[in-house]
Amino acid sequence: MSATESNGGRCVVIGASHAGVNFAFALRKEGWEGEIQLFDADPMRPYHRPPLSKAYLAGTDKIEKNLLKAEESYEREKIDLHLGIKVAAIKPGERTIQLDDGRRVAYDKLVLATGARPLLPPIVGIEACSRVSVLRTASDVEHIRNKVKEQVSSRVVIIGGGYIGLETASSLSKMGASVVVLEREERILARVTAPFMSDYFQRLHAAHGVSVLTSKNVVSIGSSRECGIVICDDGSQYPAELVIVGVGIQVNQELAEQAGLIVENGIRVDGRAQTSDPAIYAIGDCTNHFNLHYQRFVRLESVQNAVDQAKVAAAAIAGKQPVYDALPWFWSDQFDTKLQIAGLSAGYNRILTRIEHAHCFSVWYFKDDTLLAVDAVNHAKSYVVGTKLLKDKQKVDVARLTDRNIDLKVANLILE
Repeated sequence: MSATESNGGRCVVIGASHAGVNFAFALRKEGWEGEIQLFDADPMRPYHRPPLSKAYLAGTDKIEKNLLKAEESYEREKIDLHLGIKVAAIKPGERTIQLDDGRRVAYDKLVLATGARPLLPPIVGIEACSRVSVLRTASDVEHIRNKVKEQVSSRVVIIGGGYIGLETASSLSKMGASVVVLEREERILARVTAPFMSDYFQRLHAAHGVSVLTSKNVVSIGSSRECGIVICDDGSQYPAELVIVGVGIQVNQELAEQAGLIVENGIRVDGRAQTSDPAIYAIGDCTNHFNLHYQRFVRLESVQNAVDQAKVAAAAIAGKQPVYDALPWFWSDQFDTKLQIAGLSAGYNRILTRIEHAHCFSVWYFKDDTLLAVDAVNHAKSYVVGTKLLKDKQKVDVARLTDRNIDLKVANLILE
């Protein structure tokens, strides 16, 4: 397809979070002259999601201060926003989408940025208890903030000791809530980081009055007029005015499945973000792509992946031949601690730590002699150096890495 052939028509985007919004603006920048129609079930103007469990939850700002783009930007770029509208189905044979009110909208190109939703585990009473909440949207945050402010001394139980659960615990603790985190595994962050990191964040939360309890498998949630009761399989019980569930997400892939697209732990896409249907692309949390750096298929839940895939899809639809080859990165803010992560640590069999001081250090993950990822706590330099080493696939001199007397520079760490 030539650039001339591909710069017109109607492009429909389902999902108006980071991936969908960044795609729409990138597509216009790539020279697309046709319509861009952006649909989302959320009635609010598209907003930044990472601050929801961090600064936005703990603060007093309205969501309008966290918008992805100003309202006039959509008008200027002729991007049509359709908010509070749910897409019910995709009809690939006729190249249309069907809205929940029965209307159909035709497309020449379709982009799925459907993201994910909170996973509700099979806990008895979880759906019936009015004190249970999740944290995924701005309305979820408003509900949680209001509930905490209603109580003179609010007791909150958070189910799940992953990053979302811990960030939420940090924010609510700052608001004065009494917070208990219940984690099913033997340590927090067990699936994503090393025991050294788990221990550090457990101590960090304890120092701020948050009770983080591991090996706690929640089996039921009950409620009374005064509070909810979270019950674990060991018989322990935890009263709470508010229960927040943060045990993971479920990919919004149903539309893709019904449309006959290949779906395996997310919507399967190629290096151009194209699905098994040449007219349909997918980007962001809902996708499963082959990562060139790690030579395996991965599904990422990150702003980095959403934005980078959006740019690749826009270039591809505009007739170019991009290849998605980005190194994953993430971050987490908890209390006064900033964690920056470069790469993916899955599969590591060796870790090294470089400690600058008690609250400033980095953890380096290796598979044999190959660097996989770096976790940097309050030390941006480790993150920057680690990112460079990962991107260039450099072998690391581990003796020099752990020697605090040697300046942390890329040139000093490359194994000759």
